[in-house]
Amino acid sequence: MDIRQGSIRLFHVAGITVFLHWSWFLIAVYEIGPRMRSYASPAWAIVEYLALFVIVTLHEFGHALACRQVGGTSDRIVLWPLGGVAYVNPPPRPGANLWSLAAGPLVNAALFPIISGLVLAARSLGLPASAADAYQFVVAVWWINVGLFVFNMLPIYPLDGGQILRSLLWYGVGRARSLMIATIVGFVGFAGMIGLALWARSAWFGVLAVFILMNCWSGLQHAFALSRFAKLPRHQGFACPSCKASPPIGNFWGCAQCGAGFDMFRTQGACPRCGAQFATAGCLDCGKSHPLNEWIVPVIVLDGTPQPVKGLR
Repeated sequence: MDIRQGSIRLFHVAGITVFLHWSWFLIAVYEIGPRMRSYASPAWAIVEYLALFVIVTLHEFGHALACRQVGGTSDRIVLWPLGGVAYVNPPPRPGANLWSLAAGPLVNAALFPIISGLVLAARSLGLPASAADAYQFVVAVWWINVGLFVFNMLPIYPLDGGQILRSLLWYGVGRARSLMIATIVGFVGFAGMIGLALWARSAWFGVLAVFILMNCWSGLQHAFALSRFAKLPRHQGFACPSCKASPPIGNFWGCAQCGAGFDMFRTQGACPRCGAQFATAGCLDCGKSHPLNEWIVPVIVLDGTPQPVKGLR
């Protein structure tokens, strides 16, 4: 789901811009109201809600920075009522995806002993009696952090747990099938969330269920597309320098001059319509671009079958 439209720029740090979706303000009014009953001063309810999004922001920075660590790209985080979204693009490898996804919950795990220490310190200082609101706030932040960790680790796509499940499956069944399995499990999670919403009479759980359903459906469509793409015939004698995948045969590259689609490797980088020449080609598997001459893999023919010469390029 693209929630970037209608977002307000908050700040920019470490090459990552953080945005706040406008709907956050509407939900804030809905969420803060009930929390005011837990405090003598309503200001603490506002601070508690802000603390929620501080933890969410740290969680999303975990995703973004881990993605960069494995060679991916990430430059945007959007905060919205259902939490946060880090726009990450890790390399198409199961390990890279796994680390990019696991780093978010690991931030919550790292915060656990810190916030637990604050709760213990607050008790030892006698805050439950002398500063009840401050103590209630620290306890609430502890529950927020634990709740976010547990919820995100549910194996329901597109939650972190569901995507971690997909990354683990990727090792054994491949990119497309792992996504397909994860989304099917996500549909089961959607049914469970609907049941929970009806049992608890909670509109909030209903919204979460719709969010899960929409993402599972788009994920399933993506899985089918990946499956079809994996079955395409490939060019022999060429391989991406980054991911080592051979380019598919077909008019999958677009000319920047006339917009025509053509096969970059069949025409040696020349657009057959306008004659424009391109020196680099983008990999359709990993998205990285390299000069055409770096794609060439020398081959020899054995028993009528072309075989790449290992160690040469």
